Amino acid sequence: MRRFIWAAVAFTCVGLAMGLGSAAGASLRQIGKFKQPIYVTSSPTDPERLLVAEREGAIIEATPQGTRQLADLSVLITCCESERGLLSIAPAPDFDGSGRFYAAYTGVPAAGGAEGDVHLDSFRPDPATGALIREPILSVGHSSEANHNGGQLQFGPDGHLYFSLGDGGGGGDPSGNAQNTNVLLGKILRIDPRPGQTPSYSILSGNPFASDGGRPEIWDYGLRNPWRFSFDRQTHDLLIGDVGQDTREEIDYVASGGGLSPGAGLNFGWNCREGFIAYSGAPGSCASSGFTEPVFDYPHEDPGTGATHGCSIIGGYVVRDPGVADLYGRYLYSDFCSAEVRSIAISPSGASGDRSEGLAVAKPTSFGEDSCGRVYVASDEGPVYRIEGPSPTVCPQPSVVRVTTVATKGRAGHRRLLLSAKRLRPGGMRFRAEVRLAPCNASGRPVQLNRNAKSFSSKHLDRRCQARFLLTVAKPTRLRAFVRIGGEGHHIGSRRLLLMPPRR
Repeated sequence: MRRFIWAAVAFTCVGLAMGLGSAAGASLRQIGKFKQPIYVTSSPTDPERLLVAEREGAIIEATPQGTRQLADLSVLITCCESERGLLSIAPAPDFDGSGRFYAAYTGVPAAGGAEGDVHLDSFRPDPATGALIREPILSVGHSSEANHNGGQLQFGPDGHLYFSLGDGGGGGDPSGNAQNTNVLLGKILRIDPRPGQTPSYSILSGNPFASDGGRPEIWDYGLRNPWRFSFDRQTHDLLIGDVGQDTREEIDYVASGGGLSPGAGLNFGWNCREGFIAYSGAPGSCASSGFTEPVFDYPHEDPGTGATHGCSIIGGYVVRDPGVADLYGRYLYSDFCSAEVRSIAISPSGASGDRSEGLAVAKPTSFGEDSCGRVYVASDEGPVYRIEGPSPTVCPQPSVVRVTTVATKGRAGHRRLLLSAKRLRPGGMRFRAEVRLAPCNASGRPVQLNRNAKSFSSKHLDRRCQARFLLTVAKPTRLRAFVRIGGEGHHIGSRRLLLMPPRR
């Protein structure tokens, strides 16, 4: 039975010392017990709304007031042969307002396709009834084998959705999927989801195969089973824990270089490479070079020196929780077989200082991070732990900007153009602005967004009479939207909206 434990104190955004280890050491605090928890995240704007995905399909929301089942997707999910089940979730940037979240899972035929195919769907509650509305985004054939599904979902620093997929299963990638850029298996994808629209997602400029020569959804390739990947919330670097075959487990690393979209078109080597070595079963067609080597790998065999070893890497996060000073800036990871929580320093110059943190979690399935930057680790046996240190972690208040515009009258009729914006990450510079025309009777019309009284971007209203824009705000910025209605140049405008940069 599922139990949630508030560890004898109210759940707040302040980390509490465990009194274990050294004064600067990290500790584990069990914050709840679930049924095969598979992933942990939170509302993008409220770290007190913790979201725990369970493998069979339940998604549990935990708050200081208790827990509730946010959704049950089990009717769509095939579980739990080998590695099948609910794989991960990602709340939409506007989750607090819309309730929308994305889920990756292996599906039953009723979900569309064959048993075991990997699905990426959007879900949101019906405003009228509260019933869950499913809006399919993408499906990938994966029926022949039950392992190597991948399935991590993560909104990147650029505001777009990244999605990892395993090589299709079996041993040694027998179909050569990971090196084939005409299939989606063995890849990390980057898309802009468009729930309820046709097509259901858009291809982004900058995707390496967007023009020709491969599937345009692909961002990086040559991966075996990228079960978990993450972005460093401070540097925007991309880190991937790719599960190995018989010999090595690896961590792949892509420095952002100051940008918001690290990587693009990198080939991490599988099934030609396994970690830093040539894969023993590599096909003869493998090139001898041109691969992006991992930043770190480790063996399956115990070296007998206390160094890391295992059978299935569980990739984690770079710790940016200031309350865990001894781990700050270090990448956390574990292994399903060893149960040991370890950390390593990773930077553009390489990896160093791999060490055990003296913490163990039996059968770890996933790390997670809330919108405050605190890191969690889930166990297949039920517990979910938060990693804490002796220093208090003060979380910022939810950073949400909502502005409703005035009604505009005239020949265009009584209509309102509504402009709102949300910060994508607390304390971040990236915003998503949304324009909505009400009542909705002019879909397809062009809408223009002005920034500081100058044209910034234009899009067409979708069938819901909405348009969304992404922008970076490094200084106070005023926005205003306009849409043309009717003939003779008539248009209506929104109120001005002031966006402020983060405090430094």
